[in-house]
Amino acid sequence: MSQVIEVETTDGIRTVTFNRPEVLNAINAELRGHLIEALAPVNSDDGIRAVVLTGAGDRAFCAGQDLDETRRFDSSKAVAWVEDLRAFYSSIRDLDKPCVAAINGIAAGAGLQIALYTDIRVGHAGTRMGQPEVSAGLPSVLGSRLLELGFGLARSVELSLTGRLVAAEECLQIGLINHLVDKNKLLFESKAIAGDLAQKPPGAMRLTKQRYRAVTQAAYDEMYQAAAHLQTEAYGSGEPQAVMDAFIARRARKR
Repeated sequence: MSQVIEVETTDGIRTVTFNRPEVLNAINAELRGHLIEALAPVNSDDGIRAVVLTGAGDRAFCAGQDLDETRRFDSSKAVAWVEDLRAFYSSIRDLDKPCVAAINGIAAGAGLQIALYTDIRVGHAGTRMGQPEVSAGLPSVLGSRLLELGFGLARSVELSLTGRLVAAEECLQIGLINHLVDKNKLLFESKAIAGDLAQKPPGAMRLTKQRYRAVTQAAYDEMYQAAAHLQTEAYGSGEPQAVMDAFIARRARKR
């Protein structure tokens, strides 16, 4: 297993840690592939009863897509990238067992989307969540649809167009997180919640999660079709590449 994630299974809880703290646990192709690998046996392994996802370090759960990867794309790569994203997110969405996010800091863009695919989200006072893809020159398609499904059109529009990061108390108020706990107890409390869920009858858990997938499947299929089309158009314009290059240049000057 690659070191870009760490996997530990204790007392039936599989804890998967995004392990790229030097880039705020940003997502790249290697991490996507290894998360799929880590979650693939969960449904069929009776020794795994629940999953907890978290990030390494104390700054971020996941700050989103790795711009060093996405700024090198062009329109010919957009469809394959969206297909990779679908497989990545589906590895979480398709879990028949409970999945809890321990959000140890920033969850933005892809990080927000990962969190929204889990069943229960736990944060602390330093948690910040948002959908800032527009600010990176990317159309907000997947995240905006997830926000719309979970929190309504008006909330989705506001968060997707402003790209702002929502502070922990507001996250709790609007439902982006379900529990706000002490920072030092975040992982402990998240595992405890996962353990409680793991005690539910597994057949009922599987069928209930299956039903939630069924009622959102049409929206799920449509948003990936739209993402493939819109990301191709965006990358064809050159805007995402220019915005990301400028951001990386500014970041380099500050170091």
